[in-house]
Amino acid sequence: MLDALAAASARPDAVDVLGVSPGLEPEVRRNTALRSAPAAPAAEVYTGVLFAAADLAGALAESGETARRAADDVRVMSGLWGVLSPGDRVPAYRLSMGVTLPDVGRLAAAWRPHLATVLDARAAGDVVVDCRSATYAAAWKPRTSGEDAAHHVAVRVLRETGGRRSVVSHHAKHTRGVLTGHLLRRPGAVASVDDLAKAADELVGSALLDAALHDDGRGRFTLELVVA
Repeated sequence: MLDALAAASARPDAVDVLGVSPGLEPEVRRNTALRSAPAAPAAEVYTGVLFAAADLAGALAESGETARRAADDVRVMSGLWGVLSPGDRVPAYRLSMGVTLPDVGRLAAAWRPHLATVLDARAAGDVVVDCRSATYAAAWKPRTSGEDAAHHVAVRVLRETGGRRSVVSHHAKHTRGVLTGHLLRRPGAVASVDDLAKAADELVGSALLDAALHDDGRGRFTLELVVA
């Protein structure tokens, strides 16, 4: 994947291949030298809205249970690396999971069998709190049936305006980050979907207007978080 990204980033039409704006061309060109580029923990390299709200780097720097949860319980999906722990050291790069990379194909499809091998075992018998966008969710779907199946909870954010609720995008990332940060730092562990619902309810009145957990009866749940 790294070699394919370097080759694509050296092409004259690299920004078109990677689906980014022309202003990001310098970042795209840096993809050609990632093997020798400076690296830092993923918690510091990823600086988007969700990651800023969760403050994974701050959680890793804390002591005790918060640092353990950040290191052991959080996984970051990546178009280039597949899946990372927050403490894994990586260089900054430019590649979305939604890209179709020459000689590789659609990244979500390319990663799917590899991620299933690792993540199905990691998620077995646990609660997966899924804060991914649809593009990244396509790379791995938690197994929710059979022995040691996981409980999969997709986090959905709605905005309430004038008594009506609608799906939001940018604010959804922030709210998912707030939830992640709260789960890392709250006193109690999240060992069940009921624990997760309780943790979300703790944010109602501050970060949230409402929170509700919906069960499809087949091991998959949706946690709806409502913001103003």
